[in-house]
Amino acid sequence: MTEMTAAIDRIQLAACVRLLHMEGLLTYNGHVSVRAPDANGFLIHSLLDSRAEVVPELLLLADLDGRILEPVARRRLPSEFPIHGEIYRARPDVKAVAHIHSESAIAFTLAKGARIQAMRCDGARWAGGVPIHGDPSRIQSSEQGRALAETIGDGDAVLLRAHGAVLAAAGVLELFMTCIHFEENARAQILASRLGELAPLTNEEIATLEASWPESFRKHYAAKIWCYYVTKGVSAGLIPEAWSEKLLS
Repeated sequence: MTEMTAAIDRIQLAACVRLLHMEGLLTYNGHVSVRAPDANGFLIHSLLDSRAEVVPELLLLADLDGRILEPVARRRLPSEFPIHGEIYRARPDVKAVAHIHSESAIAFTLAKGARIQAMRCDGARWAGGVPIHGDPSRIQSSEQGRALAETIGDGDAVLLRAHGAVLAAAGVLELFMTCIHFEENARAQILASRLGELAPLTNEEIATLEASWPESFRKHYAAKIWCYYVTKGVSAGLIPEAWSEKLLS
């Protein structure tokens, strides 16, 4: 990995946090990280920094146990850093992790028998359901982080009882797409349930969708979604113009 690649990781992460805030998936709570180039740590924003104002140069670099490797004045890790460290430890394929407090996600842990189903075409990946982690408290210890990593298993999403959701992906752009699709699918299910009996995607429909989603298309789709939201963020004044060239290249 070059220094330029590490710099791009930082600016992508800062932009991802700002954009998820713009979409209401991060507020005063929640955090996003990206695995460090050497794979033995991760970059993450500080506990008290506004999710609407995160900047690349103030991101923290920590090892998987939460030891800060490059201190930044007056900044400390989010208390739930074990979510990130333990998922990265358990899943070498994961390069980016988000912990969101979406109202839609939380709702699925509060109604008896409620389970996320594959409603929209982009939600086909969750046809097998999304596990619910039973611990509603903040994930602040390595033991709790390991338990959460076991719950998510080899999947890309887990719900936290009365708390939120954690999503994982192979990169920042893929993670952002996963967060957007997760929320869209959850909202679609909640809305459809008000209209009548749910009609989730059938096995045949899911097979057709999966056949149309080769890995190359997934990356192209993630880039398309990223471009749309970055442009939206620039227009809204949330993403600095100076970032856009690196973010859209």
